[in-house]
Amino acid sequence: MCRESLKQRLLFYLATRLGWLFILFWGKLTRIEYIGREYYIWLKRHNKPFIFCIWHGRILLPIYIHRFENIQAMVSEHRDGEMIAQTLQRLGYRTVRGSSTRGARKASIQMIRSLKKGAVAAIMPDGPRGPRHRFKAGAAVIAQKAGAYLLLMTFASSSHIQFRSWDRFYLWKPFSRSVVLYSEPIFVPPELEGDELDAFVRDIERRMIEQEMQADAHFRT
Repeated sequence: MCRESLKQRLLFYLATRLGWLFILFWGKLTRIEYIGREYYIWLKRHNKPFIFCIWHGRILLPIYIHRFENIQAMVSEHRDGEMIAQTLQRLGYRTVRGSSTRGARKASIQMIRSLKKGAVAAIMPDGPRGPRHRFKAGAAVIAQKAGAYLLLMTFASSSHIQFRSWDRFYLWKPFSRSVVLYSEPIFVPPELEGDELDAFVRDIERRMIEQEMQADAHFRT
């Protein structure tokens, strides 16, 4: 038990101290092509508040691309979330702690306030523990209350490793090519509620799954 505890502490220490350096290094080992990046540029140019929505398993390259942009990311309060939070902070992100399973209300209020001031945010809508590719409604509700857009984002690589974790975490291999996809901005109508809001969320979920399939197909053609 003590040995396992020491191992966990060592892993936590290394992840929080070196994780951000790994991302900076590994990000330079792939050549990136962008599809739909003009939507991101339009939102930034017109100072529109928006939320990046990225599946948990495809988060690594977006973290690298948008480092040091002062984006506010929602990260869970679990121990794994602490490792992610410290890594993100070293890469120039701000973090708000909370998820669908813990601290959701406080984190949502904080993010809504930031978005109303023109911030850019990021949420993994199937985190922190899944189910994989299940868009939890929180991101849409936050955008709705803040008057912000949703911007769906994913990536795929010509050569990659996909782990057997619940989120099928995706990592490009060195010297591969990668494609990054951005969706058109999605505005959540303020009048939606109940079944209509749920149907809207399920449509976003479908679009995110299709976007990932489009990215995966990019190198098969």
